[in-house]
Amino acid sequence: MSRYAVGVDFGTESGRAVLVDVADGRELAVAVHPYRNGVIDERLPSPDDDVRLEPDWALQDPADYVRTLRATVPRLLAEAGVDPGDVIGIGIDATACTMLPTLADGTPLCALDRFRRNPHAWVKLWKHHAAQPEADRINAVARERGEPWLERYGGKISSEWFFPKALQILDEAPEVYRAADRLIEAADWIVWQLTDRETRNNCTAGYKALWSRRDGFPDESYFAALHPDFRRVVDEKMSRGVVLIGRRAGRLCARAAAWTGLREGTAVAVANVDAHVSVPAATVTEPGTMVVIMGTSNCHLVLGERPVPVEGMCGVVEDGVVPGRFGFEAGQSGVGDIFAWFAEHAVPPGYHEAARRRGVSVHEVLEAEAAGLRPGQSGLLALDWWNGNRSVLVDADLAGLLVGPTLATRAPEVYRALIEATAFGTRVIIDAFEAKGVRVDGIVACGGLPEANRLLVQVYADVTGREFRLAASRQTPALGSAMHAAVAAGTEAGGYDSIVEASRHMAHLRDRAYRPVPAHHAVYDELYREYLRLHDLFGRGGMDVMKRLRRLRLQALGDPSRGVPPVLANRRPPGTPLDRR
Repeated sequence: MSRYAVGVDFGTESGRAVLVDVADGRELAVAVHPYRNGVIDERLPSPDDDVRLEPDWALQDPADYVRTLRATVPRLLAEAGVDPGDVIGIGIDATACTMLPTLADGTPLCALDRFRRNPHAWVKLWKHHAAQPEADRINAVARERGEPWLERYGGKISSEWFFPKALQILDEAPEVYRAADRLIEAADWIVWQLTDRETRNNCTAGYKALWSRRDGFPDESYFAALHPDFRRVVDEKMSRGVVLIGRRAGRLCARAAAWTGLREGTAVAVANVDAHVSVPAATVTEPGTMVVIMGTSNCHLVLGERPVPVEGMCGVVEDGVVPGRFGFEAGQSGVGDIFAWFAEHAVPPGYHEAARRRGVSVHEVLEAEAAGLRPGQSGLLALDWWNGNRSVLVDADLAGLLVGPTLATRAPEVYRALIEATAFGTRVIIDAFEAKGVRVDGIVACGGLPEANRLLVQVYADVTGREFRLAASRQTPALGSAMHAAVAAGTEAGGYDSIVEASRHMAHLRDRAYRPVPAHHAVYDELYREYLRLHDLFGRGGMDVMKRLRRLRLQALGDPSRGVPPVLANRRPPGTPLDRR
């Protein structure tokens, strides 16, 4: 008798679910549900639509997560004609750090009338970068105190992570912080809704919240040095009980069973991160092969035998990806988002019209023309910091740069230069790992971009000088979550005892490989040297023009004649104690 598992991937713009055969990973059905409110980065979704957000904000609506479960899982069962009794488990993953404040029973504060119009009561999405001042404070205090955990994160943590976002709530909206019984990752909140019990996973805790299996969280005295009311943030707003990925978080509760159409009591896996759950789903369970999850951003993951400090890495976590291994993470804050920005805001109408005539996307038109260019032919070079830099500089205040355009420059040339820039950014990350002895012999790519853009994968192979393979599944994170669901169910239910075993049976690669073209690699070596000069000039303090421009922008936004965005107007001096009346 066949046994099945469900995996649901909660992404940036939509949720994607798969129903797979546990025996071989065959996907019987796929369902995609676009979020009703998408990425909230301009105004809160309110009837009056009058609560504006300042730059660098990115929020989500937790109701979109529930709507995704209600829409996708019943659709999977209906499409595949599978008996819910044959589904042995469900697993989920989400972007990270994506976090929200809730009451003790899990009710999001943004669902309460009194907080509906307060941006800090909503989900802070992974690419919410408005907590950069808090990240700067966290890093500075950690360096002053000689905090040993800082080395695990390459010497600097990002504004995208848990504690900068939590501290921003405390700094700017103390009433929200005070009302929040729990601050929790969205992935763990979704599992809470599925099981009716709170569970915290070691992946997000380790990579985004400074936790380690051996040392736990930083000491209370460190948090107090950030803000007197932050001393007990872990014990008052979080939990020290952290559960390893691959284990069972609980059983499907009656409410969630009604949402999904699955049987009450179905095994629910501990939550995971979209990138990290993709590694075993891309067949990788041993050191030496990097997995690059390519979408709105890039995430780079590689396994190692021991922890070593690597500049600008997002963390090294024991058992963070595969049990018994140290998982290293790095990333780029903008990749697909950069191409989308260019297509939406900088591509002439003629290309959009050509796409409409051919019945394809404008990206396909640009890719086709850009593919006809030789490396170096455009005369362009770009820095890939349109959404800041995650690795290795860890600085959300950096911005994009394009060098070399002339009056003869055309859109496909810029498009290719942007692709090349993101490939150079990936090579910087690979070089940083290898400089510390972390092997990167081969690369497996997965995610939406490599599926849609062959030129991009070939450019990455040419720039890095490494062969690229592709994961077979078009929904690799969701497959990885289904694999973890099979492990959570265990062999007694027809699943597996380990994610390594599940990977052997359920994960596959495509036959095609992208190999570097030697002549292209030679040209890109020369361009890469120029990229590094720009990278260090603008990113390591040689020229701070990007940050000065940013300050001028924020000053202009605060001009009384233009109106002050509500969040800017309410920003409190850091470290101000709460009024506890």
